[in-house]
Amino acid sequence: MKDFLKIFQNRNFSKLFFAGFTSTMGSIIGVTAFMFYLLDKFGEQPFYATLAELMYSLPTLAVFFIVGVLADRMDRQKIAIYCDWICAALSLALIGAILLDWMPLIFAILFLRSAVSKFFFPADSAMVQGILSKDEYTLAAGLNQMVGSVFMLFGNMIAIFIYWTIGIQGAIVFDLVTYVISALLIMSMKVDEEIRLPNGNHKYKDINIKLVWQDFGAGFSYIKSSKLLMSLIFGFFMFGVVNGGLSVMPAFIMKYKLAPDNYEQMMMWMGVVFGVSVLVGSVLCSMIANKIKLSYAIVLGLFISGAAIGLCAIAQHIWTFFVFTGILGLSIPLINIGIGGWLPKIVDPKMMGRVQGWITPINMLSHTITLGLIAAFFPKFVTVEALFWVVSVSLIIVGVFYLLTLPRYEDEESEAEKEVVFKEKVPV
Repeated sequence: MKDFLKIFQNRNFSKLFFAGFTSTMGSIIGVTAFMFYLLDKFGEQPFYATLAELMYSLPTLAVFFIVGVLADRMDRQKIAIYCDWICAALSLALIGAILLDWMPLIFAILFLRSAVSKFFFPADSAMVQGILSKDEYTLAAGLNQMVGSVFMLFGNMIAIFIYWTIGIQGAIVFDLVTYVISALLIMSMKVDEEIRLPNGNHKYKDINIKLVWQDFGAGFSYIKSSKLLMSLIFGFFMFGVVNGGLSVMPAFIMKYKLAPDNYEQMMMWMGVVFGVSVLVGSVLCSMIANKIKLSYAIVLGLFISGAAIGLCAIAQHIWTFFVFTGILGLSIPLINIGIGGWLPKIVDPKMMGRVQGWITPINMLSHTITLGLIAAFFPKFVTVEALFWVVSVSLIIVGVFYLLTLPRYEDEESEAEKEVVFKEKVPV
């Protein structure tokens, strides 16, 4: 607890942390409320709910080549601020489109808002890397995981409550307000130039196609030079399959199998179970991550999570499903804390934006493909149980791959670091 309090004494981190908190909370509530809105409006056509999730992931494939480049070449603080203000304006436009009830315009605005938001997190994570010390990275990852659990605990409940009381427009207004708060917090930060502009000052006119592709290629070359990074990125591709499935599967299994008459209420209770378990798991896993190698923490989390999701597929009663959901929630923080605390340690701060510029699209490519396949084949050709089995097997495959690669490459990286330190200490 003392460590958590100490990290918040860094005022820049506190502001950036709460900016990310408010921005993410608004997005989760807005997206969740919109999914329930579409399930109510098009109850016999789950395609629309899946399409709404696609509008979250698909834009990544349109902007991936420039996101990381801008985070490394331009002012990271300004990028985060502009993202929040533009998303706030697009939220206002989305309210108008919903009032018009014109679905093509609604989906177009959702696509554009999601595309803009993709520029926020590479800039945000790159600034965190400069604001904190290496010893604090795992602690920050643990905090982010706990925040994620709070979103899971209260996000669905707040989203459903707002949707029931003041409708979908109220949820989008909530989105708008959180984006504004996030922008104001980031504007109030005082960040050194070397953190905001680690590669020197550039103007937008300097960002031409040639530079973009050079930097994008440099990011790939940097990743390719590290076996550890290459292995982690394979996992991110499979995580996209997992995230794509889990973004719609709980709502589908509630509505079409376990609780067709009161699925919204059951989704609220599932959010409580999952959120509490992740919150408890975040505390436990933060302690475990400091006791064992991060590679083993990640692998352990993957195996338990994969098994829990597989058990969810065979659950015949809602309370059994909740038990397996709780096990899943306890294990997920091991994966997130492990990877979240590891990446900043092994990536050069000057390259973080370009590395994130590769990780995000790889993750979202599989995320988008998964949602596209669900939209095309569910429920006519694929059962909801089959969706859970696909996600379960994907996690276990990553777990086996990581077990065979990460510990070995982690040891190699540690030996290389020791050699560098030795050479620096011993005069030639």
